[in-house]
Amino acid sequence: MIWATIALLIFIFQIATILLLEFRQPSKAVAWLFILFVLPVIGFVMYYFLAKEYSTRRKIRKRGIVPEEMRLTALRRCKLVHRPSDMHNGEFAHQERLFRLLQNFTFSPITGCNKTEILTDGKATFDAILEAMEGAKHHIHLEYYTIRHDEIGQKFKELMIRKAKEGVEVRLIYDGLGSYELSSQYIKELQRAGIRTECFLTPRLAFFEKRMNYRNHRKIVVVDGTVGFVGGINIGDEYLGRHKKLGFWRDTHLKVEGDAVYFLQEVFMKDWWFTAKEKLSDPAYLPEHNCRSDEQVQIVSSGPNSAAEEILECIFAALSVAKTRIYIATPYFIPDDSLLMALRIAALSGVDVRIIIPQVADTNVVLAASLSFVEELLTAGVRIFRYQKGFIHSKVVLVDHLLASVGTANMDLRSFYSNFELNALLFDRKPMERLEADFMCDLDNSREITLSEFRKRPFRRKAGQVLARMLAPLL
Repeated sequence: MIWATIALLIFIFQIATILLLEFRQPSKAVAWLFILFVLPVIGFVMYYFLAKEYSTRRKIRKRGIVPEEMRLTALRRCKLVHRPSDMHNGEFAHQERLFRLLQNFTFSPITGCNKTEILTDGKATFDAILEAMEGAKHHIHLEYYTIRHDEIGQKFKELMIRKAKEGVEVRLIYDGLGSYELSSQYIKELQRAGIRTECFLTPRLAFFEKRMNYRNHRKIVVVDGTVGFVGGINIGDEYLGRHKKLGFWRDTHLKVEGDAVYFLQEVFMKDWWFTAKEKLSDPAYLPEHNCRSDEQVQIVSSGPNSAAEEILECIFAALSVAKTRIYIATPYFIPDDSLLMALRIAALSGVDVRIIIPQVADTNVVLAASLSFVEELLTAGVRIFRYQKGFIHSKVVLVDHLLASVGTANMDLRSFYSNFELNALLFDRKPMERLEADFMCDLDNSREITLSEFRKRPFRRKAGQVLARMLAPLL
């Protein structure tokens, strides 16, 4: 009897601990409580090592410093947008609240001297990045979630080594979990050539420091501080359509020149400080540029080092003011309650809401969780499509003709709350028209889900989706 009482008290303590630490995210608390009830002891051990803790979050937030004089110099060189009337996009004349929100983001302002290029697949992206790296004179900074030692990974390695031998500074950050298959030989060859490499939280270190949930999902390339890239494409042959299961890989990346590159560089510099404990203070990393274009761009980052979930906040705010359309393409669709409500209300209000998700996914559990949201959205009038041509990995949001978001963040809880992510907000007609054209092309290669059809799915599939939905905050 006494052992049963002790076991019950331990179990109650575990429940109370999860509720106390996760009260800000009730859905996450429910997911961990479910695991705890299924695996009473193992579940709590998993929580202890895998769940993020607020104290750890604060510790991470303190790290990452860019010299203030460098930042101020870069800001003085930027053409900053201060008022809605300064926006080229006339729709902002009636969106002062949204504009003020974007202005109040602590890291990056809206800049007005940029040139962008939308890159729609792996080949176009790799060609553009390798060409920019080929022309590097001072430095090349790369940051990736996944790097593979395959054909395209070999090309990157060879070019990095050659540029390092020419005297160009080359730095590389890769995520310990996303690149866990990357061979040590690959890294050693880079290091022998004088390239600085840093692993962002190796799986072993992350596990024992209880930071397994913190993954660096960013994809950044900065060349000479004047050309930058951000988007959904990592370094791997699968992005060229060579994945045996997924086949054609549809993705979106962005090339940018001008003011916004300063803020891509700042993100890299902060992440370099986090991994290498080295402050990059050479003014050459934030040089003057000769941008002759006037596109307006804002770089938005979020993660455990952010004071708030800024990517989530800006997407929610944009969805909330939509009047005519919301187009979303995402490989993983696990919205939080606020985004789910914003999408339902928009559709019920007559906004044309369309979402493209994969037909074939690289993670079946995540796909099941995504499908668990389908019925309630279809009931509200949201149109949902499943991409048929291969695997859609593009992370794009279009709201009216107001703004577009391109970047690394999926439309899921992990990207919004746990990962280090980076998106670019675009406000000009030219890039938005290209993204719209790409989205319409993706629709042509997709099949729409109907409510009557979806309701006929087998019971076992429904049950699997319900279970995946409960675990969704942890996926």
